[in-house]
Amino acid sequence: MAWIVTFVLLAEGCVIAAFNWFLGMIADRQHMSLAGVDPDLMSVSSKAGGVVFGLYFALCALVSLLVAVRDRAPAGFGRILLISAAVVNAVLGAAALALTDPAVFITLMVAFALLVLLLMTYDAEPAPQAVDGGAPGKGGDGTAAAEAAPRAAGIPAPRSEDKPGRAPFTRTAPTTP
Repeated sequence: MAWIVTFVLLAEGCVIAAFNWFLGMIADRQHMSLAGVDPDLMSVSSKAGGVVFGLYFALCALVSLLVAVRDRAPAGFGRILLISAAVVNAVLGAAALALTDPAVFITLMVAFALLVLLLMTYDAEPAPQAVDGGAPGKGGDGTAAAEAAPRAAGIPAPRSEDKPGRAPFTRTAPTTP
């Protein structure tokens, strides 16, 4: 999933940068002006905006690539960056629906859905793994992982003499793949 999102974000960044560069060339060659703004300033700012926007999506693609390589959820700044990319795609999709063809809207919504899916499918914590290839009492039967889970979550391990007849506390496993 993260590999697909990486490719989509790179393609989106290239397309947006090329489109803004093209608009800058048109503004320069036609000597266009908006509300008296210098045509050269419009051309340069459109090109610079395209480069910045393309680099933004390239950075988002790098975060997605790191998620794919590490096979774990993005954290901190990377998660915020991917959330902001999803919001940008949603806003661009709304503008595209109002101003252009519905095919552009659908394309942007597919990118939005892939970003949301990437953010939602990776678990924050991996499931406990067997410690020793199946030796009884060493984790292969689940007892070592079940005993270590409360301590890993910051909860003190229950003592067997506290509540006789009850199994030790075990943390539930994540349900997403």
